[in-house]
Amino acid sequence: MNLNENFQSARDLMETNIVFIDGLATAKEAVRIMREKNVESLIVNKRNEQDAYGIVVIQDLILGAILPQRPAEKVNVFEIMKKPVVTVPPDMDIRYVARLLIRLGLRSAPVEENGEYIGMISLSRIILKNVLF
Repeated sequence: MNLNENFQSARDLMETNIVFIDGLATAKEAVRIMREKNVESLIVNKRNEQDAYGIVVIQDLILGAILPQRPAEKVNVFEIMKKPVVTVPPDMDIRYVARLLIRLGLRSAPVEENGEYIGMISLSRIILKNVLF
């Protein structure tokens, strides 16, 4: 078996639907946007040029609003997001992407090229879109 035949990169499997949100938005607004855009993560905009992007995912909403029984309309995204965002390069072998996400306890990460986010890669996409399965 030629391993190059089955090589897949983050670019090959990434979802190109990237959705941004303001950190001052509420958890309730975040969920509304996730539903509308059919995504499980949102990139939190920088406050200024020196700032870093954040990310809010489904687990953050559960840990930040549902489990502590806080009303979703009273929880701001900046309170529950992760920051700075761990990104992967588009040409990284998908096996290394999976290893990185697993080791860091993440389920998804933006794919970054030339300082811009061009997609999102997730553990579920690595399995469901992988040529080896």
